[in-house]
Amino acid sequence: MGVKVRKKNVKWYVVIDYHGRRKSKCVGTREAAERVKREIEARLALDDTGIFEPKSRGETFKEYAERWLNSHAKVQCKPSTHASYDQILSIHLFPRFGLVALRNMTREAVKSYLSDMAASGKYAHGTLKNILATLRAVLSHAVEDGDLMSNPAARLGKFFLPGARRRKAEFLTRAEAASFLETIKAHRPQRYALFLTALRTGMRLGELLALQWDDIQFGESDEDPNRFILVRRNYVRGSFTSPKSGKERRVDLTKELRRVLLELRDARMLAAFKAGQDDVSGLVFPSETSGPLDGVNLYHRDFLPCLRAARLRRVTFHALRHTYASLLIQGSASLAYVKEQMGHSSIQVTVDIYGHLIPGANIAWADALDSTTSPQQSATQTQTGKRIEIDAIEEAVEPTDVIELVGGPSRTRTCDQRIMSPLL
Repeated sequence: MGVKVRKKNVKWYVVIDYHGRRKSKCVGTREAAERVKREIEARLALDDTGIFEPKSRGETFKEYAERWLNSHAKVQCKPSTHASYDQILSIHLFPRFGLVALRNMTREAVKSYLSDMAASGKYAHGTLKNILATLRAVLSHAVEDGDLMSNPAARLGKFFLPGARRRKAEFLTRAEAASFLETIKAHRPQRYALFLTALRTGMRLGELLALQWDDIQFGESDEDPNRFILVRRNYVRGSFTSPKSGKERRVDLTKELRRVLLELRDARMLAAFKAGQDDVSGLVFPSETSGPLDGVNLYHRDFLPCLRAARLRRVTFHALRHTYASLLIQGSASLAYVKEQMGHSSIQVTVDIYGHLIPGANIAWADALDSTTSPQQSATQTQTGKRIEIDAIEEAVEPTDVIELVGGPSRTRTCDQRIMSPLL
């Protein structure tokens, strides 16, 4: 009894034997068969026996998408991803394709829908990207189930996403960030460490809310380079998950942030000692009930009032993350370093968001094109002693002697007479 992957001739099958009920499905490749096997095992573990029920050939896109959302996506995806899929399907995809038969989902219909969305100008690049990703995920699973021969939404992003309206990353200048921190210290001193951590590490809001003392390596002193924060969890929609990239990362701990966090830890240890507790553990920025802070309340009750008090323009909390990256780049940090600190999936993401901030753009590079000659710099430093000897040799040799050597029997340069004599 169980789920097995077997090969028959040149095809791969997933064979299910569950409490006397048997079913086999031709999947295609071995990798796809292994993936389907894991998904079926997860569904059977939840007593979901819908895979044994015959499918209606008239199943609509909405019916199939809801079944996919409540079985596959609910088991395989993070709660935040599942909620995002649910929202996109309800708001965008069901009104357009909800009553369309799944087998009638064509590439022309999908392209027409994306063209209308992009031409309307109402949706940003990220929104269209998420809509296309959701549609592609649903239809890809339909291909694996054998309901579609191919995915109509595959490889369409390069046609519709480049022209979509992009929302530029907003960030604070160095002076604005300093003014904001001073205002936080004066009006919300209990939140100063949290906002300083956001501006000095670029951590996302959920990563800040999930940060624990065990994740911080303070090092032996300010001069110890082995000081960092290990970002390994995220708090989204009431649950702890992995970071957005799906992997841990190390963020360097600045000297100022180290000092502030040590002071906060010492104050917590003193309070814990007075309360009869042994040590300090758990969340670095807990709520009054010792649980995670509510991100919405933090934004409206602390972040926005301090922006107004500092007389700064209204920005999102995520702008603090962009501020951290922009200040690193303006300080001549390499894009590779910024990519690792930010936890981007690839350096292309870093370039797309922050590439325009790279210092060094200078009109002198263009003006140099007008020069008829440009001095060439040697790759190695000139040695003074050898330079004097070479100059003495060059003075001793007459120009005619040099001409005779060129193209001669020793072939010091070239023997091509067309180069030696312009008349030829």
